[in-house]
Amino acid sequence: MTDTPLSVAALEARIRDIFATAGLSADAAAANARIIAAAERDGAKSHGIHRVEQCLQVLKAGKVAADARPALDAETGAVRRVDAGGGFYPPAWEAGRDALVSTARAHGMAALVINDALHFSALWYEVEDLARAGLAALSMCPSYATVAPHGGIAPLLGTNPFAFGWPRPGDHPYVFDFATSVAARGEVELKRRAGDPLPEGWAVGPDGAPTTDPQAALDGALLPFGAHKGSAIATMIELLAGAMIGDRMSREALDFMGTASLLPRHGALILCLDPAALSAGRGRDPLAEGENLIAAIAGQTARIPSQRRYAERARSLAEGLRLTAAERATLDRLAGGLDAVAPI
Repeated sequence: MTDTPLSVAALEARIRDIFATAGLSADAAAANARIIAAAERDGAKSHGIHRVEQCLQVLKAGKVAADARPALDAETGAVRRVDAGGGFYPPAWEAGRDALVSTARAHGMAALVINDALHFSALWYEVEDLARAGLAALSMCPSYATVAPHGGIAPLLGTNPFAFGWPRPGDHPYVFDFATSVAARGEVELKRRAGDPLPEGWAVGPDGAPTTDPQAALDGALLPFGAHKGSAIATMIELLAGAMIGDRMSREALDFMGTASLLPRHGALILCLDPAALSAGRGRDPLAEGENLIAAIAGQTARIPSQRRYAERARSLAEGLRLTAAERATLDRLAGGLDAVAPI
């Protein structure tokens, strides 16, 4: 059942108040709420309201710093760094965003390294933001060791999401965001809560045998998408967004938290490129060329990534969000502070 629709702004305010009541700084509460409300607005349920209690569970467990102040380095080169100080990822992203954009415009490309952050958000959020600023962007991070490499049966790699954004006219850049596992762990958790089986080929159980049971999958290992191809991309992300930036890789992140039931704490890498700078002197407009390609794809009636998300966004902004009774009850309960948070 649903109740009266709730505006996106009202949901964001409710989530912000919940985080503030739990002890987060005003900046962290606002940044977390923006990202979670944006996911709910776009129909990305695995990163929406579902994440609020998960964030509070980590806070209650003492594994994230409520009062962390992300620190942006003072470097002037093409690599910028934000030390999240063991705090949440969204305020660290917001602390480095403007520096990343200005650095990419100055140098033609730039990297933003975020270290030691409690990461829970979808990656499309930042690459879409950067694409709206006229820049191409890639974002990646490790996760927990919950994915078996191709041909293996034991968890070693993370779900290791990867996102890309490309600027287009209007408010809808070309954006994709996906886990390098067959499905994100959050999707498996949602199916477990709903009592639904997994599609075949998503996971193996603790014994290494294929399973469609969500709990057995959570106790065993997810599988990489595309067999050896997804496994190789997941490994690349471990190397680039873990080893290369001097932060926890997926197995270390799991060891640090001690359980995959809590959200992970690790680093992230965002790469930003200025199409005008990289095409300089060639006499070709990279954005026009991009539009030609995207139009050709659409001309074959193929779906453009994020189309459904953008459509859901338009509907949510026009009609409001129809939360379920359970979702409303969760928000009401969490307004009571950390004592109201369910145990993991």
